[in-house]
Amino acid sequence: MGNTFGHMFRITTWGESHGGGVGVVLDGCPPCVELSEADIQPELDRRRPGQSKIVTPRNEADQVEILSGVFEGKTLGTPIMMWVRNKDARPEAYSEMARKFRPSHADFTYETKYGIRNPHGGGRSSARETIGRVAAAAVAKKILCLEYGVEIIAYVKQVQDIAAEINTDTVTKDQVESNIVRCPDADTAEKMIERIEAIRKAGDSVGGIVECVIRGVPVGWGSPVFDRLEADLAKAMLSLPACKGFDVGSGFGGITLTGTQHNDPFRATDEGGVITSSNRSGGVQGGISNGMPIYFRTAFKPTATVMHEQDTVDDNHQNTTLKGRGRHDPCVLPRAVPIVEAMAALVLMDHAMRDAAQCGGA
Repeated sequence: MGNTFGHMFRITTWGESHGGGVGVVLDGCPPCVELSEADIQPELDRRRPGQSKIVTPRNEADQVEILSGVFEGKTLGTPIMMWVRNKDARPEAYSEMARKFRPSHADFTYETKYGIRNPHGGGRSSARETIGRVAAAAVAKKILCLEYGVEIIAYVKQVQDIAAEINTDTVTKDQVESNIVRCPDADTAEKMIERIEAIRKAGDSVGGIVECVIRGVPVGWGSPVFDRLEADLAKAMLSLPACKGFDVGSGFGGITLTGTQHNDPFRATDEGGVITSSNRSGGVQGGISNGMPIYFRTAFKPTATVMHEQDTVDDNHQNTTLKGRGRHDPCVLPRAVPIVEAMAALVLMDHAMRDAAQCGGA
């Protein structure tokens, strides 16, 4: 019921923000893949709270434990269960939120739909749920890299009105990880950090754009009509907390061009392959990868919790006010980068396996 993602490479995440822990069950991972916690932990370290002055100060090491599906350092082909214990939960900070709905959070919709909710940090609707996604995607990333040569790089492209010009053909992971905001343009990154710090001190929040480029995807991943590759990427990204927009290739910018200007001409390579001389399609045509780099953008809204009193209603639907409390990111973007990469990896791994099943990997 909404907690499972994927077809052949399938994950089910579980847990609440201030419960005992959060985790994932990964089903469909091929056997005999070398795997240990050391393969998972670096990705969780990029996602964890408390890693810099511009993210939530919640103190969580997010140490992953693999509970099943691995024997003597190799996957068994059976379900892999991984989890992270919650160590710094503070449910008492949310006592007032148990009676009042936080503006722009899932409190009201959860309460109305289910008749019950966990008010501690948003419970299941918290971005802490994404730990399971990132853990499972670390497995996908390893297979995609080793078996197919696929590289996935996401980065912060824009914070509020501060935007960076990034060359998707040359950007590197080291450039992304060179600063705490994860923007590969060092000069723009400093401006972004200054803006986020100023907003944090004012008790407010900001949003922006995470861009992602994927290199090395072969021709043929994706399926027509309802299982188009970009459609699955869109669903994956829009399933992320605070994500409010997705566009691929030229995206909304393509509407200003004519068809002649927008088309990507095909050219033959000396090796007998086919490429396009431009890439406004963003590496996907007809819902199927064409061998060119895939690139897309995701828009994230400002964090809904702000340290200012705002209008709301209580659980009796009476007008009241509420001031945000607890520990929250003034901007979700730096920690959203590894999560965007994770969802892209899960989509691509699933499509790689579906392509192999249908076409024999041809």
